Amino acid sequence: MATDAPPPSKTGSPLPSTEEFTAVQASAEFAELRRSHRSFAFPLTVGFIVWYLLYVLLSNYAGDFMGTKLFGNINVALALGLGQFLTTFLIAWWYSRHAATRLDPKAEAIKSRMEGGA
Repeated sequence: MATDAPPPSKTGSPLPSTEEFTAVQASAEFAELRRSHRSFAFPLTVGFIVWYLLYVLLSNYAGDFMGTKLFGNINVALALGLGQFLTTFLIAWWYSRHAATRLDPKAEAIKSRMEGGA
């Protein structure tokens, strides 16, 4: 797959050592970055899995409820199924915003310091 980006330079600064990676991993700044990611991603993941399993269980065991007409030919099953798609896109958009505002600046600061830019 061709890209517009040039290949990585071989003459750049040397890669950080294992000890430097270990030190950064043990730092409070990295712990805060990890906490910010986990406190957002884990609850959202659990919530979505519960929402998905609820839909599957209702589809299997509550056929009469899922077949309830809301209006026209639209029933509860179709509305909840479309809700699955909607929540998938909303979660992706929300995570993208969260990463851009809270995670990326912290990660960029750590990366630039590791690469010798700070």
